[in-house]
Amino acid sequence: RGGEARPRRGGAGAGGARRPGSGAQRAQRGLAMGAEAGGPRGTAPGQQLRALFYAVTPGESSFRTVEEVPDYVEKSIPFFITFIGLEFAVSWIQKRKLPGRINDGISSLSLGILSRLPDVLFRSIELISYIYVWNNYRLFELPWDSPWTWYLTFLGVDFAYYCFHRMSHEVNVLWAAHQVHHSSEDYNLFTALRQSLLQKYTSWMFNLPMALFIPPSVFAVHLQFNLLYQFWIHTELITKLGPLEWILNTPSHHRVHHGRNPYCIDKNYGGTLIIWDRIFGTFEAEDAKVVYGLTHPVNSFDPIMLQLRPLAHIWNTFWATPGFCNKLSVIFKGPGWGPGKPRLGLPEEIPVITGKEVPFNPHVPAYLNCYALVHFAVIVDLYIELLASMTMLSQGTVLVRIGFIILSLASFGLLMESKSKAGILEIIRCLVFIGAYELVYFRSHFSFLGYAYEV
Repeated sequence: RGGEARPRRGGAGAGGARRPGSGAQRAQRGLAMGAEAGGPRGTAPGQQLRALFYAVTPGESSFRTVEEVPDYVEKSIPFFITFIGLEFAVSWIQKRKLPGRINDGISSLSLGILSRLPDVLFRSIELISYIYVWNNYRLFELPWDSPWTWYLTFLGVDFAYYCFHRMSHEVNVLWAAHQVHHSSEDYNLFTALRQSLLQKYTSWMFNLPMALFIPPSVFAVHLQFNLLYQFWIHTELITKLGPLEWILNTPSHHRVHHGRNPYCIDKNYGGTLIIWDRIFGTFEAEDAKVVYGLTHPVNSFDPIMLQLRPLAHIWNTFWATPGFCNKLSVIFKGPGWGPGKPRLGLPEEIPVITGKEVPFNPHVPAYLNCYALVHFAVIVDLYIELLASMTMLSQGTVLVRIGFIILSLASFGLLMESKSKAGILEIIRCLVFIGAYELVYFRSHFSFLGYAYEV
């Protein structure tokens, strides 16, 4: 039937060759090559949990080739879900309130899923560009199994992230991609998953100097660890961490980074370490109560709109601004810049925080919230199943699944905003689902739920 994967010689799905180095296949290859490459292999649950906190040793996370490097991010999904559940439980016990809202949580997870969909089709541009420079222009080669290489890469990746992150706040076109992560007016573990679809296509260049001497396999490990570490610091439940506040990026430091208070703007760019901010003068300690979100809230839960609206704003401002040099400044100076202003804009133009700010929260009936939650859970299941089986699917089936996921995320965003046309789009989405499910383009991660999904 239409969407079934048909076995072919070599094990590829009906649409063509396997995508190398992805999901379970990559992990299995790493285990199989363990005896040849030397050192421990695989990611036991305990090691995967420690990876979230960068609490791993060089010996257990060093690999000879990129193909051996596990997909730590994908394997962390169960821990993401577990910690989000714990955050909700602890917040309810301590404060008698939840740490977030349904509409904002669905929006954050939608953006997280959307940001990962290109990785289903293509290898990461960060790795492709890095490997290209390594293969053609490296000056010398550090040993992949040396602890010194591991620790040097840890510092290199984190410093490159600081530079990229700072530029993403100070260069308008980079901010247009990064602002998605700051658009939430809540601050919880959902916010950590609120990632940009476009950001990875601007961040890769900051890592290239390391490709002159650091092996790609070592870089690939730390690229993931640096991202995973930043998950758990997106919470209000952890206050201060004592002496660690001087060295590490902590929840307190990162709350400042997500604030729209004037004292929070353009501060605390560090990924794992806060020392770069202390060295380069961008550090700010948490003081007054932080109000989260953008200085000019976008007031939307539509993941497509959140990705594209900032680019449309730059486009319109570019053509409305007189003078060629001013037009270039619209792109390459700060988001607060205007003709006659400093590069990063005027601090006095940042809106004053009154403490009475109300997050964007359209009224949605309780039954509609329940409906959205149930259907969003179905999409998460289909997304996880896609990650697990994509090496065995035809390209056509993969594209159908990705298209339906994007359609669903857009529909949920409109439902959460109570848009007048949301009902029509949702009916179309459900009919598409039924047709695709009957043609076997979809399959649940849990086979016993198949009939329930159709209902």
